[in-house]
Amino acid sequence: MADVFTAGGTSSLDNVLYKTEVTILGIGNIILRDEGFGVRVAEYLDKHYEFPEHVQIVDGGTLGIELTQYVTGTEKLLVIDSINGGAEPGTTFRFHNDDVMEHFQDKLSAHEVGIQDVLGLLTVTGHKIPDVVVIGAQPYDVEAGVELSDGMMKLLPGMVEQALAELKNWGIEPKVRTGVADMDYNKVAEDFSAVR
Repeated sequence: MADVFTAGGTSSLDNVLYKTEVTILGIGNIILRDEGFGVRVAEYLDKHYEFPEHVQIVDGGTLGIELTQYVTGTEKLLVIDSINGGAEPGTTFRFHNDDVMEHFQDKLSAHEVGIQDVLGLLTVTGHKIPDVVVIGAQPYDVEAGVELSDGMMKLLPGMVEQALAELKNWGIEPKVRTGVADMDYNKVAEDFSAVR
């Protein structure tokens, strides 16, 4: 990973690999059914919408501190996740700015630890992301398997709409792609690269 924070003894963003104004970050483990909800929503957005060049979509999977290279320098970060908030399955969540770090202090899952570490690192190094929103839902099933549970599949369209609404608040209205076939959520995505 590039040394983002100490180029010549001073803080620099010149070496960031994927610097962009807005980042949509889907996180989760897609081989544990509903754990992969955030990645599946990001996949859907990537396949069905065309975004401006200043917006990147990242499949963060279960990466931890490695996510720093994808979000350093971004001004607005939308994280989509399967969130274990101790609520009824299907409950949706939204956290904004300071509420995000307060939520992640509980370290509810491995990838949430990664996000907490990344946001904390960026803050202490003077690169705090000005606007962070986390959206997601309480999973129904986190057993092994690549398909989302029926309950989580029913939540997917609503979470896509919520993501689009968050982006609209930031002045981003992507174009709908025409002629796109439905996605098969019963297989591991093969053509969704780490960054779009």
